[in-house]
Formats: sequence, C-alpha cells, structure tokens
Amino acid sequence: CSDQHRFKDMAKIFKGLCMSGLWGCFDEFNRLVPEVLSVCTVQFKAVCDALRTKAARFILQGDEINLDDGVGAFITMNPGYLGRSELPEGLKALFRPITVMVPDFMLIMENMFMSEGFLHAKELALKFSTLYALNKDLLSKSNKYDWGMRAIKSVLVVAGGFKRAEASLSEQAVLMRSLRDTNVAKIEGDDLKIFMGLLNDLFPGVKVPRARDHEFEQVLVDVMETDFGYTNDSEGYLLLKITQLIELLSIRHSVFLMGSPGSFKSAMWRVLRNANARRGDKTTVVDFSPKAITTNELYGSVNMSTREWKDGILSKTMRDLGQIPDTLPKWILLDGDLDANWIE
Repeated sequence: CSDQHRFKDMAKIFKGLCMSGLWGCFDEFNRLVPEVLSVCTVQFKAVCDALRTKAARFILQGDEINLDDGVGAFITMNPGYLGRSELPEGLKALFRPITVMVPDFMLIMENMFMSEGFLHAKELALKFSTLYALNKDLLSKSNKYDWGMRAIKSVLVVAGGFKRAEASLSEQAVLMRSLRDTNVAKIEGDDLKIFMGLLNDLFPGVKVPRARDHEFEQVLVDVMETDFGYTNDSEGYLLLKITQLIELLSIRHSVFLMGSPGSFKSAMWRVLRNANARRGDKTTVVDFSPKAITTNELYGSVNMSTREWKDGILSKTMRDLGQIPDTLPKWILLDGDLDANWIE
C-alpha cells in the first residue's frame, strides 16, 4: 500500500476480491492516509456483514455485486515507522491480530547449506547461527547492521558460489571466507576487532586469503593515478574498498556507500566506472539527490483529478535504462541522506 491510494482504489480492490473469492494481502497497510483508512473501515465492514449473513449479493460503495464466500483479507504493518498512520479502532476490530515468532535460523541454515551442496550442514549451521547471535549481542547497535534472514541468505549464496568455484577448499574454509568477505565491508572500528576475534574463535586455524583479481587491480591503480591523480597508498585502502564494492554488487541489486565526508565514497564508484570502461564494460551512471525533490517527484504519482499515472524521476530513469538493449552495467545513484520517507 502507499499514500497514493484513495478510497475509490480500495473499493475496486475489495469488489474484485469479493466477486472472485480471492484472498488479498495488504502489505504495509498503515501507509494509507487516515482519511482512506476510515473509509476502508466502512468498506470492509460491508464485506464482513455480507459474509456473516451469507448474502449472495450485497452493496459496496454504491454498486451491487456478487459475493463469493471464499474471500479473505489480510494486512501486514510496522507500527511506529516514519510516515505511518495509526489504524482506526473500528478497523482494528475487523481484523484478528496474529503474533509471529522469530524463526529457527539454525534449522533454516542447515537446509540451505544442504541445498547448496555442503556435506557438514549441521555443524556449519551451528557455527553460523552462533556467530550471528554473538554479533547481535556484542557488536554496537548501529542501524546499518543486519543479522537477520536477508543477511544470512546472501552469505549462503556466496558460500555456495565459492564451494563450486574452489572445490579443493574445505567447507569450513569456504564458510569462513564468505562470512568474512560479506561482512567486513560494513563493520568498522572496534566492532571489526570483535567480529574478527569471534570468527577466529569459531574457525580456529582456518586462514583463507581473499579472492583477488590482480590483473583488474592493476587497471584500478592505473585509473586512480592517470584519471584522478590519486596515489595508491601502500596499505591499499581505496583498492580494498573498491574490491568490496565489486563483491557486494555481485550479490546485491542495491548497495549503500556510507561514511563521513572525504571517505572516498564518490571516488570508489567513479574509479570503478572508469576501470569497467577500460575492460569493455561501459557503465552508464545516473546520479541525483533524492532529498532535493519530493517523494512524489522521485517515484511518480497519480493525478487526483484524471486518475492518470505520472512517472517520477526514479521510475522514468529505470524505464529508460531498462530499454537500453545490452547487458552492460547501469547504475542509479541516489546521493543523499537516508530517511524512511524516500528509502521505503
């Protein structure tokens, strides 16, 4: 759901569900504005009353329609987020709340390890789940850390790729490398020391070097020095950060570059773009600030008088890039501060 929905849109959805007998799930239901939510109370109460009386036909928003008694409606919501509304009491009364439990991560990991072809799935799942449980307890409570199911899935996908690419490595070494390479990029300061300590305790004696492409690293250094006038420092900080960006782009569609001013955030993607061009992967980049425009201008909006959709800058850019007939990299850079209004 979105704050663009109006009560007529919701009426159309309810009518379609009632006539077809389908179940509908309204995700992020409390993103609807309060005025629409109060009309939804009336609309959905009409559906509930018709079901209770076992009516074959009933009136919804001025139209008499057929009712299939298989119809159902469900909502999901995150209370307390920015840009969310409180549900009216009358609407709350029409839905039964369901509390969901935290899943058994270890069991899920074990099954996913098996599906990726690992033989010691139970042992690896125990180590993996222990590490993430300790991370949650011992590392700082920074908003950028995520030790949930999405993070687990990306590590397992990387581990499966490493296992198939380097069959000679032990399964412990494969998991240790994927945990290290996937997480080190986002952990900083004292947290990194704690994380590496935990990793070494869980995988004692396992030392696996990073997977490196020395030929491409030389191209990156050349681009830094000739195109941008940077000097590649002896510790290779910028080179390491660019390599981590490449690794993340291979497993994620969306990547956040976070840091204080002057920490090479812009330098990273510019150097990588030029290096890609040198090896024949010409990268198209569109960058703009999402904070310089309204959310409607960013994503697009419905004209309230004509009910026509008007593309926003982001949707227009994605459409244009999607119509370019090649498989070369295309990046959209949203260069601005994060907040829940535009990022959601």
